[in-house]
Amino acid sequence: MANRGLSLRTLVFVGGATLMLVPAIVTATLYTAALEQRGEELQVEKLTTRGELSANLLARRLYGVWMDLARMADLIDPTDPANAREHIQFLSRLDGRYSWLGIADLEGKVLAARDGMLEGASVAQRPWFRRGLDAPAAVDVHEAQLLASLLPVSAEPYRFVDLAAPLRLGGSVVGVIGAHLNWKWVQEGMAALQAPGIDVLLLSRDRTVLFGPTDLVNKRLSVGSALAASRVTRAFSSERWPDGKDYFTVIVPSIGFADLPSFGWSLLIRQNADDAMSSTRELIRLFWIILGAGAVVALALLLCAAQWLRTPLRRLSESAQAILLDPGARPPHQETRFEEAARLSDALAHMQSKLMGRRSNS
Repeated sequence: MANRGLSLRTLVFVGGATLMLVPAIVTATLYTAALEQRGEELQVEKLTTRGELSANLLARRLYGVWMDLARMADLIDPTDPANAREHIQFLSRLDGRYSWLGIADLEGKVLAARDGMLEGASVAQRPWFRRGLDAPAAVDVHEAQLLASLLPVSAEPYRFVDLAAPLRLGGSVVGVIGAHLNWKWVQEGMAALQAPGIDVLLLSRDRTVLFGPTDLVNKRLSVGSALAASRVTRAFSSERWPDGKDYFTVIVPSIGFADLPSFGWSLLIRQNADDAMSSTRELIRLFWIILGAGAVVALALLLCAAQWLRTPLRRLSESAQAILLDPGARPPHQETRFEEAARLSDALAHMQSKLMGRRSNS
């Protein structure tokens, strides 16, 4: 007896399921991959926009102070220390951001300063003075040196960022005006830029975290995005950080506005990748659930269709076997479900009629 092949129902069900599910799964996989990629792009765009706005806001805050200092440099006559002291005292009392404000001559001797602090002392070795002799200058955050013993006692060391500009008289440089800005003022500005789930880190020129999560402050970053910041190139990456988590990271390589001297700072904006993509991945998960539910319904309908096709053919095959054994067997069922089954049913009935006629004649 010949080996029997697969039933029509099995062939229809398996073949139909293959033709239906394979393209659907491939298409769905490509679609969800594109959806996740687009979700990442949207997150990057959001972080980039926040980074650019944050850098602009921070730069404008610093620029406001710089403009005051630049105007003061134009107003002050270094040959008249008393008048210079009045201007300095007025601006210092008007603006609490200055921890110290003063002018020094070409030798570095302080001629006039806020509250008389450091007057007569030499600042010739201070970076702000040396740089300020040549051009407008900005000096990165540092702890108080000469002022440490003159300022009120504080639980934490005083930290400043410095701005300086040349003092000119008759077109020649005759001194330097310098300002120490309280670092807490910069920290307050950075704190205002933070958002839930998004970290805005302020990096120094050597990739040290000046402001950011407490576990990273005063540490030098070695992740790829921080290295990109030190090369002054805008970059985006999804990378593993020392805490073992993956973050989307965007770099704003410089913080500047108009003619504000550069501190060498850059902004790094990061967001936990799982948190950033949670809504997109939830959408993808829901998509697969709906697709799976639709596939189950489709397979159930396909099974019903396969059974619907199989039933008339099964009845006709049983009738054919019965007629083969006994031409006088029950006539085949009159099939009407589809044309081919109907024609086969009629042909089988006609064949049975002929076999019955031959038996009668014999």
